[in-house]
Amino acid sequence: MSRQIEQSRSATGRQEVPMLHGPGPGPGRPGGISGGFPGRGPVAKPKNFTATMKRLWEYFGKERKLLSVVAAFVILDSALTVAGPFLIGHAIDSIESGRMQLLYIMIIALSAAYIGNGLFSLLQGWLMAGLSQRVVMNLRGSLFAKLQKLPLSYFDSRPNGEVMSRLTNDIDNVSNTISQSTVQLMAGSISIAGSLFMMLALSPVLTLAAIITVPLVYFLTRTITKRTSVMFKEQQAQLGKLNGHIEETITGQEIVKAFNHEQKSIEQFEEVNAKLYNVSTKAQIWSGFMMPLLSVINNIGFTAIAFTGGLLAVNGSITVGVIASFIGYSRQFVRPLNDLAQTYNVLQAGVAGAERAFELLDEQEETSDSPGAIRLEQPKGHVVFENVSFGYRADVPILQNVSFEAPQESSIALVGPTGAGKTTIVNLLTRFYDVTGGRILIDGRDIREYTRDSLRQSFGIVLQDTYLFSGTIKENIKYGKPDATDEEVVAAARMANADVFVRRLPNGYGTVLSENGGNLSHGQRQLLAIARVILAQPSILILDEATSSIDTRTELHIQEALLKLMKNRTSFIIAHRLNTIRDADTIMVIDRGKVLEKGSHEELIHEGKRYYEMFFNQFENIQA
Repeated sequence: MSRQIEQSRSATGRQEVPMLHGPGPGPGRPGGISGGFPGRGPVAKPKNFTATMKRLWEYFGKERKLLSVVAAFVILDSALTVAGPFLIGHAIDSIESGRMQLLYIMIIALSAAYIGNGLFSLLQGWLMAGLSQRVVMNLRGSLFAKLQKLPLSYFDSRPNGEVMSRLTNDIDNVSNTISQSTVQLMAGSISIAGSLFMMLALSPVLTLAAIITVPLVYFLTRTITKRTSVMFKEQQAQLGKLNGHIEETITGQEIVKAFNHEQKSIEQFEEVNAKLYNVSTKAQIWSGFMMPLLSVINNIGFTAIAFTGGLLAVNGSITVGVIASFIGYSRQFVRPLNDLAQTYNVLQAGVAGAERAFELLDEQEETSDSPGAIRLEQPKGHVVFENVSFGYRADVPILQNVSFEAPQESSIALVGPTGAGKTTIVNLLTRFYDVTGGRILIDGRDIREYTRDSLRQSFGIVLQDTYLFSGTIKENIKYGKPDATDEEVVAAARMANADVFVRRLPNGYGTVLSENGGNLSHGQRQLLAIARVILAQPSILILDEATSSIDTRTELHIQEALLKLMKNRTSFIIAHRLNTIRDADTIMVIDRGKVLEKGSHEELIHEGKRYYEMFFNQFENIQA
């Protein structure tokens, strides 16, 4: 695109929202701290577990061959694990019967089984780490690509932290689920089935004694997870509020200090932090009950096996080695149940995270170009609004039957009170939103008949509050024209009066900017934004209070540069300082979504109506 669509986090109090920029951080919005406690509790229960798992499985498509290899290693690992107690039992029986050669064979076989068990565990962990990260990488890539296709209304209606959380916290939960739960579920299921089969083969009676604890494990897990799921969900809500307060306070630190609000901010933090402490403590206490109680249940199972096995051994029905094997199988049978109980929490958190990610992927994208849409080639810049109506909500109209014409190479100034609809007009012109009534024409054709990318390439936009990306100054100026030469970059900076201060920096145009150009002044950031648009050489300009953050002396240089830039181009200028738009070809007074007056500065002053009052009231305030 030949121009940079600026973003802004302005706190100017404008009422006509959404605007060209998305909302900034605010209270109670989720921030960046991890969204859950893997293995301890879910962020929230997924609404549709089965459907989400099916969609998540689709991302394993390219990895199914490798997943089959992992599954084979899991099966071999589990088989060797199941073989362990059997070999131990035979080794004990060989000692009792005095068959030392068999004992040596069993020891060698048992050693080989343990070595193989460790080797297969290492291999499956190594393969699964790469597999899981590739799946998560593809999912994260799909989410980020989706964000680029969503309409501006999506970002206007959601906190930035909420959107970011889906790409960070939720994806982290998915990553934990894939890397931890997948292998545990496979290995646990095979271990349970293998152990049960071996126990039935050795002694059905002892098997009944071994599985007597299974219902206890089930009811314990169900009872505790039912309580902890609610508590962890509340914990996550309080964590989101805490993150939002931290983000808001850090972002607005200058305002906090300017109004001596430090103590109040600390008190608000302590209040939310205390609530998080209380709910987290309860959640951790309840989740902490799981392992001690499971250990008690396991010991009850071992006692039942020892008692029943002792009776059978006295009667000669089984050997001591079988009892030893059963104790081992009992551990292998119950331990996976315990692991699955813990994995259930991780799985719930991961599936809930995946579900939130898929919700974003299912969001309605910007409407596609209409069939037969053409590219806007070499636009002349003749703009016409015909009875245009629009509202961000159907029941709240913002513009009502607005009609005007901007001839080619003319300058149109939009003035009026905050919330009048000025920014909405340019939002519609750039198709950040589509009209709900009437139509907008450029060069005699409805803008919906052009491809959206070619339409937006025709515009250059400079907002009151600019946005600079991480990178060098040169990279930021070249954002709208990546193939620009260094000479073109310097020429644009000179035209915007930015070259002087840039050359004073230690690394000149190679100076690396911090987040949003935080190591530059507001005015310097604005100069770079103007240079960026100058370099792009758009056909239609949109200047939204483009010089409001510049000192008076610099403003004179910028106005001169903008006049050169506006020459031979159609320009839309949104301004509150009316002295800056006196030379506009047409000035339109907008209020409550309607055009009240339009004409040149002299014509409107001569009429002595709304513009006349606005101009002289502002002039008197300046004089005062």
